[in-house]
Amino acid sequence: MTLRNKKKRKNIRAPKNKSNLKKLASITTNTLSNAYSRYKKNLEKKKIKEIKLKKLEEKNEILKEKKELKILNEKLKKENDKLELREQELKIKDESLKLKEESLKLENKRLIKKDEDLGLIDKDLRVKEKEIKLRSEELNRKELDLKIREEEQKNKELKEKRKKDKYLKEMREQEEKEKELEYIKLKEWEEKFDREQKLKEQEELRKEQRFKEKEQEEMRKKEIYSNQELEASTSTLENFKIDKSSQN
Repeated sequence: MTLRNKKKRKNIRAPKNKSNLKKLASITTNTLSNAYSRYKKNLEKKKIKEIKLKKLEEKNEILKEKKELKILNEKLKKENDKLELREQELKIKDESLKLKEESLKLENKRLIKKDEDLGLIDKDLRVKEKEIKLRSEELNRKELDLKIREEEQKNKELKEKRKKDKYLKEMREQEEKEKELEYIKLKEWEEKFDREQKLKEQEELRKEQRFKEKEQEEMRKKEIYSNQELEASTSTLENFKIDKSSQN
């Protein structure tokens, strides 16, 4: 291919390239326009999102502040309730103190009256004490006389008791002696009875022994007699057999 042909080809393709460039430029412009539009939209969306987030944060902050305010109001209410309760308590205490003061005043009046009454009672007591002292002295004299009489009576009773104890002691000693004698007699009788019983038992034993010996003697005799009879009958039988055999 020649250089001219090449130039022709180049010349022929040039208009296409231009149109392509135009198209490319148009496309690029559209793309840039679209991209810019999307970018603007994205910016708007981002701003809207940021605004929403900010509003949400503000809303949350407001809710948080409302909650804190509510808690604070509740605390204040509790404090107010406590203060009111404290005021009521103080009021009750104040009233109670007033009542106590009134009561103390009345008690003071009563005590003053009581002191006056006690003064009168003290006078009466002094008079009564004198009377009691005189009575007490008289009673002491009577008690002294009574003690003297009681002492005399005790001495008398003691003498009688000693005399009675001595008599009882003698009686007990006498009884002990009698019991001892009875015991000795009983012991002697028991010993005598035991000796007699032993003699009787020995006699019974001797009788039994003699009886057994007698029985044994009779048994022996019977055995001897039985043996003799057996021998005699045996001898007779043998003789009878001999006679019979000799006859045959």
